[in-house]
Amino acid sequence: MRAGDRLPPLEIPVTRTLVVAGAIASRDYQDVHHDPELARQKGAPDVFMNILTTNGLVGRYVTDHFGPTAVLRKVAIRLGAPNHPGDTMVLTGGVERVDGDTAVVRVVGANGLGDHVTGTVTVTVPGDTR
Repeated sequence: MRAGDRLPPLEIPVTRTLVVAGAIASRDYQDVHHDPELARQKGAPDVFMNILTTNGLVGRYVTDHFGPTAVLRKVAIRLGAPNHPGDTMVLTGGVERVDGDTAVVRVVGANGLGDHVTGTVTVTVPGDTR
């Protein structure tokens, strides 16, 4: 774990099931996350992923890379272009800085419309003091 290290990209197909299941799992019952017709009535072309699902996918991306002992300390993200079914979000990241066994990782998740999510994740990997 060194500043400048790059995480390998992770492609996540954005399916209707992922969008709806993520909304249900996070108890976000806003109709724009599960009802295509109501989403269209509100100006969206289809249902779209909620921020809690995105937050979970960003956390998964970082912990998958650093392993089962990784502990997320802080996730600070901002949403941009929506994730709609049929698209693919590609997560990329890089280690910005390291202090002992804790790193700050910059993460970007892009789809066909642009950047869906940008932000940083602070992660501690016990025993990794490189």
